[in-house]
Amino acid sequence: MRVLTLGKGRAAAREAADMKLDARKLRILQAIIDDYILTAAPVGSRAISKNADIGLSPATIRNEMSDLEEMGFLEQPHTSAGRVPSDKAYRLYVNTIMRRAMLSNEELAAIREHYAQRFGDVDDIVKQTANMLASVTKYTSMVLSPRLHAARLRYLHIVPLSENRALLVIVTDAGLARDFLIRVPGSFDEYQLEKLSRLLNARLSGYRLDEIAAMRLAELTGELAQERSFLDAILASLQGGIEEGQRRVELSGTRNILNFPEYSDVERARNLLSAIERKDLLYRMLMERGDVEFTITIGGENENAEMKDCSVVTAKYKVGDEPIGSFGVIGPTRMNYGRVVAVMSQIGLSLSELLTNMFEEERREH
Repeated sequence: MRVLTLGKGRAAAREAADMKLDARKLRILQAIIDDYILTAAPVGSRAISKNADIGLSPATIRNEMSDLEEMGFLEQPHTSAGRVPSDKAYRLYVNTIMRRAMLSNEELAAIREHYAQRFGDVDDIVKQTANMLASVTKYTSMVLSPRLHAARLRYLHIVPLSENRALLVIVTDAGLARDFLIRVPGSFDEYQLEKLSRLLNARLSGYRLDEIAAMRLAELTGELAQERSFLDAILASLQGGIEEGQRRVELSGTRNILNFPEYSDVERARNLLSAIERKDLLYRMLMERGDVEFTITIGGENENAEMKDCSVVTAKYKVGDEPIGSFGVIGPTRMNYGRVVAVMSQIGLSLSELLTNMFEEERREH
């Protein structure tokens, strides 16, 4: 599994590696993290000593926990003897200890059946993916709409709305529809707009949208060249539509985060919800990921101050071998990372397969 370590995470991972925790400390740290993920309660030495895989006395475990605290892997939130993992501990856990969980047959079947149903269009698939991801993980989910740049134009239509205004409707080979408001020269009536739509379809249908947006007007000859200023506006709308389409983020399970005790503080919860509902922030989080299978950003590694208590896991989905979008979850730092990665892996596989088949079917038909 390829996992990208972001920002401060790189330094933390290197520092953790340099410390060369021995096997005993690693076992104890893993036991503490596993316990804390389940309970959200500070973990004491006595609880760890009852773990059959540890086989150490509470006194020995207390000494090891003190060492781990000095090394920055554990924190003591209260005066009690219990400890909680730090962001640094979670980073070490994700990079070196974590194993991808095994989903049950029922969970696998539910995901597969979900993607076997008939969807209306790509936007519907994106929305349903966000809902499925939030429902299965119990965290907040986000899905970035497919990038339009590689889609091919099936047809466009210019629909008059009022004087000097029309709607440019674009439908791609995958059935993805977008509409943009454009200004129309006063000399154009409904008949002329319909004629222009036919001319553009004859000339541009089958081209990739990024190819159309980058076309030089000099290449548009004959009747099309006579209306260069209007064509320029249409191509500019298309370019803007590609960029806007890439920024669409579908969000689901926003309030799932309130089910975790970490966010029982009203102000803390309000700040986090405010950050999550900022689509521009989510867009950047989904776009700023490298060409890796998964990215995991933990706590303080997040650039936004309101998300320093969260972890974000993202992955890409594809059409064929080409990544065309991203999706992810937001949850507390004590997120069950192994399970989240397993769920996202299966959903990503099913989503990519569905979109690939859908694109291929549309292209065969048109």
